[in-house]
Amino acid sequence: MSKSRIAIYLLVLTCAAVAVHGYHPYAEDAEIYLPGVEKTLNPRLFPVGREFFESHANLTLFPHLIAGSVRLTHLPLRYALLAWQLASIFLLLLGAWQLTGSLFPSPRARWGAVALLGSLLTMPVAGTALYIVDPYVNPRNLAAFLGLFAIANVLNGRFARAAIWLAIGLAVHPLMGSFPVVLSFLLLVTKKFERPTVAGAGLLPFGNLLTPPTPAYHEAMRFHISHFILEWQWYEWLGAVAPAAIFWGMMRFARPRKLLNLARLARGLIIYNLLYFAAALVVSIPKRFEAFARVQPLRSLHLLYMLLILAGGGLIAEHLLKDRVWRWLLLFLPLCGGMFYAQRQLTPASAHIEWPWAQPRNPWAQAFLWIRENTASDAIFALDPNFMSIPGEDSIGFRALAERSRLGDAHKDSGAVSMFPPLAEEWWNQYQAQVDWKHFGLPDFMELKRRYGVSWIVLESPGVADLSCPYRNETVVVCQLD
Repeated sequence: MSKSRIAIYLLVLTCAAVAVHGYHPYAEDAEIYLPGVEKTLNPRLFPVGREFFESHANLTLFPHLIAGSVRLTHLPLRYALLAWQLASIFLLLLGAWQLTGSLFPSPRARWGAVALLGSLLTMPVAGTALYIVDPYVNPRNLAAFLGLFAIANVLNGRFARAAIWLAIGLAVHPLMGSFPVVLSFLLLVTKKFERPTVAGAGLLPFGNLLTPPTPAYHEAMRFHISHFILEWQWYEWLGAVAPAAIFWGMMRFARPRKLLNLARLARGLIIYNLLYFAAALVVSIPKRFEAFARVQPLRSLHLLYMLLILAGGGLIAEHLLKDRVWRWLLLFLPLCGGMFYAQRQLTPASAHIEWPWAQPRNPWAQAFLWIRENTASDAIFALDPNFMSIPGEDSIGFRALAERSRLGDAHKDSGAVSMFPPLAEEWWNQYQAQVDWKHFGLPDFMELKRRYGVSWIVLESPGVADLSCPYRNETVVVCQLD
């Protein structure tokens, strides 16, 4: 099959994947990563609270990559974000195609693997609070395809190329980029030794994390129980340990059929899975090791799940689906329908695909967009610290869409604190100042103005009496503190 035909098929699969999984450019962790891009493009933005996103932005090339593409192409940011999302999914599927070429000799198996991955992009990864690919642009999406390119080159013995992909991955996302590095090391070891013994020392950057956590840091971690495996449900535990058993079965299946790279990959992933699972137990059991949890060892499951889907998809296509079209339809139509339905339940008040040229359907997004277009860039906002969990808000990020400063919130800013403990005290003070938000009146809002310089507030309709509110819709009220 020619390279041009492969590219066309992958492009079709990319568009199908977006149609199934949706696109929400300002949702969830876009609240952490997108403000760094916006501030790079406009340094006047976010005079207050920027430490909650710059702590991440300063460790990655992501803001400069996205901002640089905007400056180079002169595209509006909202169009550039869509282009990056499409490119990241296309490159992920291309990386999957290249990787499966090392695992399976059959094109049918390779297309089955790629199609299964494209169908499961928004599948949850055990209890890690991650998807395979998020429906918005972020460094994890970029690190995902970079990791696949790296592993493919390791399996093919192209170590110089693999090193380049690994280095780029680390520059884009230091944590997620570290997992392909560890797996690459394990693959090299398992190639040399049939029954390797691998020490865990040095695989996790524990460094100087022995400093006891402060009470404020402990409060922030309460919002992120996904960091602690002991807080997971039984089925999430199953999702963390079952892959080792599945890969053991794949290894036994692959060896007699001369699928040597598949057997080698499965063997390396068994060690990889058990190694990080043990590390997760270590950081979860003694409370004094709570600060170690920010290393998030079980985020290693993200790479493992991608490879599990690819290996499983190839075997299913080759040995079960074969050349029977009805079998392919019987698998993929219900699977894609289920994934589509699940995503619609997560964002019921928003369009499934939020095109950059369309006005938002969500009333919260409408209010945030009004704020961006009608308030000063140095304005400071306050809103319910749990606003991203309000039904109908659909986890839309205020900073990301409104491009304005706000006080610390319960969900995303506490996530920054969980990774960067020095932010804990300031975050805790701001959170405590807003914690009784549902019962606030005018004197409470004026106290926020006095303490933090808050000049605007965002409320659920009908709002609070005696406030000047130049914007309101059926759900949201935006008021100025005069």
